[in-house]
Amino acid sequence: MIRKLDLPDTAATGADARISAPSALRNRDAITAKLIRIAPASGRALEIASGTGEHVIAFAAAMPGLDWQPTDPDPTRRASIAAWVADAGLSNISPALHLDAARPGWAKDHGPADLIVLINLLHLISMPEVAALLAEVAKALAPGGRFALYGPFLRDGQTTSQGDADFDAALRAQDPAIGYKDMADVIAMLQGHGLAHADTIAMPANNLLLVFSRPA
Repeated sequence: MIRKLDLPDTAATGADARISAPSALRNRDAITAKLIRIAPASGRALEIASGTGEHVIAFAAAMPGLDWQPTDPDPTRRASIAAWVADAGLSNISPALHLDAARPGWAKDHGPADLIVLINLLHLISMPEVAALLAEVAKALAPGGRFALYGPFLRDGQTTSQGDADFDAALRAQDPAIGYKDMADVIAMLQGHGLAHADTIAMPANNLLLVFSRPA
């Protein structure tokens, strides 16, 4: 089961259901700018583990030709997504759906998608969950579609900064099954499911945006 850990800087905003994560606000502009470059002009976009909803409202505003489907297994976060969407007044975002993307079988109900976006999740789940999730992503991606995967990764088995090393160690102290995944392992898994590795984009704070495509 997906366990998207609560970050210390995640908090409710006043009396409504909105939750704000300053970490999401710090990275969403950079992610949005890169997604604009790789996203199709139109079609269906599926966001996995949407969290607070602060990412999807930025994506939908910047890419209005796409119909966005946010998802999250946590009802509190789905309520936050609904509140942020209502506040933004955007018509190209569907109501958030429950999706535990680490459980096999969901692709048949949530695909095909022309764009799939996943932000900051792989380091919070185990390798068997990662394998199940990526297998379903590959099944859900439409021919010609793109998968954008953002987060921190090991490179050749190593972290690339002391901050990353400390965060990875803290995650593994909470649960030895989680922690940073190696970029090469993730790429190999998705290639094994028929996706092509289209790009690796360096992002702020030592994060990466890995882009994959399904041949048309």
